[in-house]
Amino acid sequence: MDLGGAYYNPKDQVSALETLRRKLPDLDTPPQPTPKRPRPGRARHLDDAHIQQLIAGYLSGSTVYELAEQFKIGRNTVCRILRRHHVPMRRRGLTPEQVTEAVQLYHQGWTPPRIGQRMGVDAVTIRRRLREHGLTIRNTQQPDRRQAGEG
Repeated sequence: MDLGGAYYNPKDQVSALETLRRKLPDLDTPPQPTPKRPRPGRARHLDDAHIQQLIAGYLSGSTVYELAEQFKIGRNTVCRILRRHHVPMRRRGLTPEQVTEAVQLYHQGWTPPRIGQRMGVDAVTIRRRLREHGLTIRNTQQPDRRQAGEG
């Protein structure tokens, strides 16, 4: 193969290689240290006194979310503790009136997380009820189309 023929022009190839070489890190300078990432926290175990406080709080009306925040544990952990101690769980859900309101708010442009926050339930619950009413859930990347003065 004749590389030095009349149509051979290495200038473009050499300049492309030079451009790529400039993008490589300089071997004379020390590498940047990797950023410190927070290590995952250890699971928090509640002692018997705190478990009894958690159960008493739930039985007196506190929500799983409130107790999770109060005891600095996950919502699922609160539920596991309550189930392990055979505490009957409350199912909040939505009343038919709340479902009707959720549908209206969704038609006004509210997002399921925002509706859920207003009604004190998870956004998944809102999405499920909206789908049950035949609504197609908007793309999550669409902005919240709230009107001035709402909320």
